[in-house]
Amino acid sequence: MRTAFTELVGVEHPVVQTGMGWVAGPRLVSGAANAGALGILASATMTLDQLRSAVREVKSRTPEGTPFGVNLRADAGDAAERAQLIIDEGVRVASFALAPSRELIGRLKDAGVVVIPSIGARRHAEKVAAWGADAVIVQGGEGGGHTGDVATTVLLPQVVDAVDIPVIAAGGFSDGRGLVAALSYGAAGIAMGTRFLLTSDSTVPDAVKAEYLKATVKDVTVTTAVDGLPHRMLRTELVDSLERAGRARALLRAVRHAAGFRKLSGLSWPQMVRDGLAMKHGKDLSWSQVLLAANTPMLLKASMVEGRTDLGVMASGQVAGMIDDLPSCAELVSRVMAEAQQAIEALEALHSLRTLPPPG
Repeated sequence: MRTAFTELVGVEHPVVQTGMGWVAGPRLVSGAANAGALGILASATMTLDQLRSAVREVKSRTPEGTPFGVNLRADAGDAAERAQLIIDEGVRVASFALAPSRELIGRLKDAGVVVIPSIGARRHAEKVAAWGADAVIVQGGEGGGHTGDVATTVLLPQVVDAVDIPVIAAGGFSDGRGLVAALSYGAAGIAMGTRFLLTSDSTVPDAVKAEYLKATVKDVTVTTAVDGLPHRMLRTELVDSLERAGRARALLRAVRHAAGFRKLSGLSWPQMVRDGLAMKHGKDLSWSQVLLAANTPMLLKASMVEGRTDLGVMASGQVAGMIDDLPSCAELVSRVMAEAQQAIEALEALHSLRTLPPPG
């Protein structure tokens, strides 16, 4: 299936595996890339040296020239160094969770890197398109992690009508029917996070995957209790306790988590507070939320790496409630494309019935 997106990045299928922190490592990314999708490494939880090693490991696991991407934090203090690493290593795509500057977009594009920011509002898509972004990933409110409150079915057509670059739809996708639906809105492909997290190529511990598989749609919630920002995740005892806690208890818990993250990351307390304030971004956050915003990566690591379903945060799209198996990336992408073909054929059959001459 050829679309403006597949032509832009050189992949076989219009499917993206998103850059999920602690999840989208070399094994998952190479699995997605070898399946003909665009795999994206999550670099926010990596040092520069770790990112360089991860990029080279993906290369070693895939045929020479296979396209893949790296997701960057545009507000990271070393964003420029990470962009240079992408350029030096010949990575095909740079994706961003926050809008990169016009200068950073231009620098990457001048080096032949395809720039694809993720956005959650029409005005953001218009801004990055005007700055030279090659495509955008549009995440509706159904998507996991930090998310907005506008559904994909409303946000996607808005953005498609607003920009003239390829649009990839995210939030609520897990199968070929969703791909065809996105294409009918004018998208050039779909991006999936939770669906790729729940594959056999994902390194997420089995106990955590089991929590996702048993979740219903109603078990996936949006809360601001973790870091003060709307965050879609599985409802757990940790989430419930954070929502019930008063300010004093929440601050104590936040300090305890922050202390653990400080030890892990090597950051000083002032550095952690600065990071939290940067994430505050004009919002009315309590000090406990500022601290949690700075060490949310540790809460994610506790579940996604250490398997702590009791203490960790399990970011999740609503679509988790519809997933009940753990295929390989190859099996998943093959299935999605077969389902898409079946859906297209069903629509063509319906069209043929409508164009038949009346009987008699």
